[in-house]
This record gives sequence, structure tokens and C-alpha cells, in this order.
Amino acid sequence: MPLDDALHELLACPRCDKSPLEPRGSELHCKACKSQYPMVSGMPWLFAEPEAALGEWRNRLHFALQQLSHRAQKTGQELERDDLGALTRQRLEQHKKATEEHRDRLRKLLAPFDVQSDPASYETYLALRTRLPPDQGLNTYYSNVHRDWSWGDEENAASLRQIETVLGDERDLGTTLVLGAGAGRLAYDVHTSLAPAATLASDFNPLLLLIAQAASAGKTLDMYEFPIAPKSIDDYAVLRQLAAPAAAGPGLHFVLGDALRPPFAAGAFDTVITPWLIDIISEDFATFAARIGNLLAEGGRWINFGSLAFDHPEAARCYSPEEALAIVDERGFDKPVTHEEVIPYMCSPASRHGRFETVFSFAARKIRKMKPPKRHVALPDWIVTGKEPVPLTQSFRTQAMSTQIYTFIMSLIDGKRSIIDMATLFEQQKLMTRTEAEPAIRNFLTRMYDDSQRQSGF
Repeated sequence: MPLDDALHELLACPRCDKSPLEPRGSELHCKACKSQYPMVSGMPWLFAEPEAALGEWRNRLHFALQQLSHRAQKTGQELERDDLGALTRQRLEQHKKATEEHRDRLRKLLAPFDVQSDPASYETYLALRTRLPPDQGLNTYYSNVHRDWSWGDEENAASLRQIETVLGDERDLGTTLVLGAGAGRLAYDVHTSLAPAATLASDFNPLLLLIAQAASAGKTLDMYEFPIAPKSIDDYAVLRQLAAPAAAGPGLHFVLGDALRPPFAAGAFDTVITPWLIDIISEDFATFAARIGNLLAEGGRWINFGSLAFDHPEAARCYSPEEALAIVDERGFDKPVTHEEVIPYMCSPASRHGRFETVFSFAARKIRKMKPPKRHVALPDWIVTGKEPVPLTQSFRTQAMSTQIYTFIMSLIDGKRSIIDMATLFEQQKLMTRTEAEPAIRNFLTRMYDDSQRQSGF
């Protein structure tokens, strides 16, 4: 599917940052570094390592389909029990049927990814300077598609209201990027309600953008919702109809890429919107703010909203709203317009799990050109190249000692020894006293047991 000519000028190579990209058949070509980027369902696939990222997503999507098959099979085994109550049997039968149908619907939707092809070796991904977040899979934010395109009118309207409030009377958005667009409803609402010159919705999750692309084009999808806390026996699996109020019309584009290596030309946008993003990415907010500034034209605006629930191992990087605004100012923006509002969040009519969030929104205009940040590097060179010494950090020392102890515990499991027997052997090996070893072994085995009982999601 050919791209609009105007879109070419906005895209840049995520590997070397050069623009524009040149269309060559069904791919986009970077003349500077000779990289080739495929199109997936008409969407540019702009990851710095495109083939590896495609292979890893195929791996993850294929694994998710296998999990659904395993779940349906396990439910079928439970249905063979003769001690099930009538309602329990009814619920399990409905859930097994819904899981199988959901798997088949996903397989059809994911056809552009050819998930049945042989996946690449996972070891290749460990050598990348850019890589997908390890905790992101098919189920990550899957519930958002139902909020965006089925039952979430109130929530979607509240999200758009955050944008409108901080814009005030200045609603000329120009060329707009929604970075971290997720399932795409906010990008759709901005495009249809505020009429930017063009709207680009970018995310790294292909399932979310495939659904957003279809819904925005006026198509209807039937997909199952599996609520976290079902309200009734009929709510464990609910077949939803996903659809937009109307087709979005021309000018709304979808781009698959990484927000930390945004595949867009410097100064390409008049507006950049980051919904529920800045506090969940791995990069420090100060660096990411500079990255946003680099994407904006002089006088362009950055609009952000979300909970600002920074969760980082370093306390210094868990910023307050006041610190976040100070960082925005330091990265070349004027004083932000701010707004706080309590809005509903993921309040599915089939779930007891909905809640309200106090979201913090701001709009800031770029008034100074700043030095762009270095390209994001996900892994250090001693992992990527394998040529530098592996640093002996304190965390590595601790992990090495823990691994030795856990390996020894696993070697003692023979179906005959008790925890007390193992603790005695620990004392004989002078690893620790029996009094110390017994609770340590019990805690380790408890975690192993809990992991074996925990259901994996799809």
C-alpha cells in the first residue's frame, strides 16, 4: 500500500536518523545507511533492527497463540472431572469455547505477521542496541482495545477533554504525532474532533495498531474481552464489537516503531501528544523530554497527560509533578499550562476492577532549540559486542551467590530428602547453619511452588 507523499517527509531512519525515507516497492529505504524497512498491513515497520524486531514479535505472538491453545486444553481437562457443579461446568464450557474462538480470531487478525513462520533465534535479540521491552506481549494493554472501541465512551471523552483543556483557545494543531498511541482511540478522536493537518499514531505493539487501523477505517471487529474481575458468570468472556463512530477519513496514519528511537524527522511536528507514556518508559524523563523537543518545530507544542506514577528503582527518577515541570522548562519549553482532573479508568461494564485516576496534563511550547540527545541504547557495549570485560557489580556478586545456593538446593531435590535433610547438608557443606538454611530453603521452594501454580496470561 503506497504512503501519502506528505508522510515520507515526516519519517526518518530509526538507525541513523536520516530523512526522508525513500519508497522502494513494498519497503522504505534509507539512502544514508542502506537500511530497508518493510510495510506491515500498510503500516511502516520502523524499528532500528527491523528484521530482528519482526522476528521477536512473531515469537511473542506465536507464543501467545500457543498459550491460548494450552489454556483451552487445560480447561477441557478440568471439564472431565465429575465433581463440578452445574454452574461451574457451564462457566468452564463457555470459557473454553471463547478461548478457542479468541485464538482463531487473533490468528486471522495477525495474518500480516505470518506468525506460523519459523521464529528467529532469541539469542540474536540479545545483541541488539535496541530491543523490545521484555514484559510486553500480546496481552499487554489488550483490554485497552475494548475501552477504546467498545464500551469506553465516557473514558475516551474524558481523555480528549484533557487535550482540549490545556490547549485552551489555541487549537490549531498542525501536523500532529501521538507517541505511544496504544489502541489508537485518542489519535482518532484528536484527528476527527480537532482536525490537525495530519495525525500520526505511533506505537510498538502491532496488535494494538492493527485493531486501531481497522477501526479507524470504518471496519468492525468482533473480539473477546476477558475481564480481570468479572461481575457475573456471563462476564468471564464477553464477545465485543469493536468499531469507531465513523471512518476517520484521510490524514490519519499509523506507524510501528519505538518511542525511544522515534522514526521521525527532527522538527517534523507542530504538536506531539504523549498519553500515559512518560512515566512508564525506561529512559530518564529529562532525556526523553529532550527527545520530544527534537521532534517539534520551533513554536511547536508538547501535550502530555497521565497519572505521573513514576516507578523506577532509583528514587531520584521518580519525579513529582513539580520536578517534571521544571525538567520541561530546562529542555527548551516555556512555562507549561497544567490541568488536573479525576477521570474514570478501565471501567468495563463486565468487570468489578474499574477505578478513577487523577490525571496530570500539561501543554508546553518549544521556545529554544536544544542539543538533541544521543540515540537510545538499550544494552551496554559489553553485552552487545562481547569484547569488553563484564563489570563485577555488587548486584552481580549477590546474584552469583544466590544462583550457587539455588543450584545446590535444586541438586538436592530427589523425591526423598526433606527440607530439614537439605538444611543439614547445607551445614555439613559449611554454607550456612541449619538454623539459617531451613527458612532460606523453605522460602526458595515456596517461590518455586507459587510460580508453578500461577497461571500465565495471554
